Amino acid sequence: MSWTCHGSNNTTMVAALKRAGLDAPQPLGYGATISAPHMHAVCLELLARQLRPGARVLDVGSGSGYLTLVFAHLAARGPGAVVVGVEHISELVASSLAAARGVPWAAAMLVDGSLQLLQGDGHAGYPAAAPFDAIHVGAAAAAVPPALMAQLAPGGRLVVPVGPEGGPQQLVVVDRDERGRLSSRVEMGVM
Repeated sequence: MSWTCHGSNNTTMVAALKRAGLDAPQPLGYGATISAPHMHAVCLELLARQLRPGARVLDVGSGSGYLTLVFAHLAARGPGAVVVGVEHISELVASSLAAARGVPWAAAMLVDGSLQLLQGDGHAGYPAAAPFDAIHVGAAAAAVPPALMAQLAPGGRLVVPVGPEGGPQQLVVVDRDERGRLSSRVEMGVM
């Protein structure tokens, strides 16, 4: 992870340890945060059907790479699996790559190309690896990005927080049925 639980004295160390256990977003640095643990759990549950062996997964705003690696672990057991994390902050991409290289199965996926951690504009998706069975967006968007909806495979699902950055948002779920039709619903409010 990009954050650590230490301090220059006992008081700051204890405060850092308390923050680390909070079910709340935590700072990664560079103005970014990692989502609250309950949000990771909610998104994993919403994407459970799509996160099968061999799945093609896009993680937009991949940040620390934590959830991207969870997706990779779930999809890696099948042939054809591709998991792409796209992050716009270069330092977070470098950090997530270093962390992934420290996990033997993830390092092997990086080498064979079935796991990619890239710098780029996630709202554009990643057409080179589309279509995706599952798309997760970790940062709020003003609206559901059309490029991401276009990159959903039949039977695919997109999960994205929609609303103003720092303000009230809604977790929106977009599904593409087997005929290619899109439907969406609000799953819950998020902050």
